[in-house]
Amino acid sequence: MNLFEALERNARYQPDKTAIIFNESKYTYKEYNAQVNRIANALISYGVKRGDKIALMMKNSDLFCFIYYGILKAGGVAVPVNFRLTAKEASYILDDSDSIMVFADEDLAEVVHKASEGNDKIQLQVIAGSNKRENQILLSAFQSSVADNPEREVLESDDAEILYTSGTTGLPKGVVLDHHRVIHVALGIIITFKMGPEDQLLHLAPLFHCAQLNLFLVPGSILGCTQIVRQEFNPVQTLKDIDQYKISLFFGVPTMYNFLLQVPNREQFDLSSVKRCGYGAAPMPTALLKQAMEMFQTDQFYNMCGQTEGGPGGVYLLPEEHKTKFGASGRASYGTDAKVVDENGEDVKPGEVGEFIIKCENVMKGYYKKPEETAKALRNGWLYTGDLAKIDEDGYITLVDRKKDMIISGGENVYSTEVEHVLYKHPDILEAAVIGVPHEVWGETVAAVIVPKEGKQINQEELQQFCREELAGYKIPRIIYQINQLPRNTSGKVLKYQLRENYKTVASQH
Repeated sequence: MNLFEALERNARYQPDKTAIIFNESKYTYKEYNAQVNRIANALISYGVKRGDKIALMMKNSDLFCFIYYGILKAGGVAVPVNFRLTAKEASYILDDSDSIMVFADEDLAEVVHKASEGNDKIQLQVIAGSNKRENQILLSAFQSSVADNPEREVLESDDAEILYTSGTTGLPKGVVLDHHRVIHVALGIIITFKMGPEDQLLHLAPLFHCAQLNLFLVPGSILGCTQIVRQEFNPVQTLKDIDQYKISLFFGVPTMYNFLLQVPNREQFDLSSVKRCGYGAAPMPTALLKQAMEMFQTDQFYNMCGQTEGGPGGVYLLPEEHKTKFGASGRASYGTDAKVVDENGEDVKPGEVGEFIIKCENVMKGYYKKPEETAKALRNGWLYTGDLAKIDEDGYITLVDRKKDMIISGGENVYSTEVEHVLYKHPDILEAAVIGVPHEVWGETVAAVIVPKEGKQINQEELQQFCREELAGYKIPRIIYQINQLPRNTSGKVLKYQLRENYKTVASQH
């Protein structure tokens, strides 16, 4: 079995059912599969072989869905790239992944052009739209006229995705998942959420993220659900979509729920079709969760806590468990084993802090071309997540901190070391530490604690502009503190937990 066989079955058995809706465009399952085939057959005609890596730097759209599945049908490996990245950031991923092609939206044509400069591996840049740079081809000219299923064998053991995440070094690492692993991710979410072909799904979070892609687009396409795709999250439009399309299963990061609650006269929209809600990617404040339950008039909320390296996979807190274990991250999801262990790999006692580890069918094969990092993360079949957690007597796990000092702002992961590497390039900065501080809207926001060089003063706007040359907008520090000395332990490591404690009250005033 592979990831697209179910899509082909849906095209045969329910050809006229609505599959994808994007803006004014609507596609049946027969048309969905045909559009995917036009991409797959074009890739094959261009010489794409099984195992070739192909990047997508695209926003949510119908075309993203077609190209993603087209890559898989051609036997290729999809490499989704965050469309918010700068050319320099994207360049690293394109090179590291060994991508031979890249698909991009027309407003990203320049970024992709710059990111591909000097990369001899990139054979073709395909632009979705009407404007392109030199050495690029438009998607309309690239697509094949052949809409039949391609005759290419793709095995369950073949690689399907390389999803990039950052490590403690700040350099992105490619998480390799084959068809088998992604299928198990989908089966797990289908069972957990009791999903069926009658569900109406709304894709709001970026599809380059493993959560929206593997937890919802893939299962929705397997089951034959009707799926509404939006390029970006708009609170009013979201409420309209739920009302108009009778969305039955809603997923959003906490920030999305927060914005929905701020919509004036939201009561005018009928949200009664929503029977289940999932949230994840960032902490969900208790007060916000209760308000969200009132807004949707249901207590069927699922807390989803997982890692890209897990497919994603990890622990879920089910609706009935919210009543007795409110605030916990949850217990191991379907088909997953989860533990909290000490430095020797032994289970910690209830209430003690240790490292959160998981084992399941959907845990990554490894980090692409990084055997040492893979060996550190995968030990005896277990994925060592690097997250610190506690476990109670009933087996419920609660994450308490992140070894990697990762910041989650509006559902986006920001790795402090990556930002610090850029800050240290500034000529007037002696030392820098990046932390996440509480934010009422975004959950956390990025703050930089700076020690200027003697006689120097750091201008906030100038420093933000400096960072903008190398960092995506959501990674740029929004708050900057200037101090004389960073707190360190005896080994010289910066005490970031102390900085977070020092500035959490001050930050709330920003």
